Amino acid sequence: MDLIVHPPQWVRFFFKYFLWKMPLVEGRKLMYITIDDGPIPELTPFTLDTLSEFGAKATFFCVGENVQRYPDIYQRIIAEGHSVGNHTFNHLKATRCKIEPYIENMHLADNYVKTNLFRPPHGILRNKKQSRMIHQEKTIVLWDVLSEDYNRRISPEECWQNVKRNASDGSIIVFHDNVKAEPRQKYALRQTLEYYSDLGYQFVPIPDGVNNF
Repeated sequence: MDLIVHPPQWVRFFFKYFLWKMPLVEGRKLMYITIDDGPIPELTPFTLDTLSEFGAKATFFCVGENVQRYPDIYQRIIAEGHSVGNHTFNHLKATRCKIEPYIENMHLADNYVKTNLFRPPHGILRNKKQSRMIHQEKTIVLWDVLSEDYNRRISPEECWQNVKRNASDGSIIVFHDNVKAEPRQKYALRQTLEYYSDLGYQFVPIPDGVNNF
């Protein structure tokens, strides 16, 4: 699972036009929390409250139909200074969808989530052709650290340890905004914020204008 939790350099090199980790900034210790799948009323307000408690900003990769259902929560994300990314309209898995419908679904989400950033659900794209088509329009953001909060087979503590073992300056860290992830996300997100804040890190959003072209 470490291949998924902390992708090695050979994987990053093979997919070098994906954004895996942010560049280091001299004189600052920065990390980039990302939150996938929301917004939803069951978890997003807690996530926003927790981030606010630590003065942290994140990047929310939003599912278009969730934004359509819960526009007030989405507006709160924007109002509190977080950035947003496109996570398709229906949380489509690329390997279960032909290239053109997948791109259309991404474009449908653009009507609700205005952003240059895109993260494919499950971190999967169908093939290089699809990747290149999206790459022409969006910055494809993957991760340096995957918490695995969605994995019911691990404990909240194991989820936190996934982060602690692998995060470093510039890391893009993935948590999830869905009911399945809730017990692990609530624990590991707070642990991450407390631990790295004490070490002098700041949590900032991925700028919408960033690109890896």
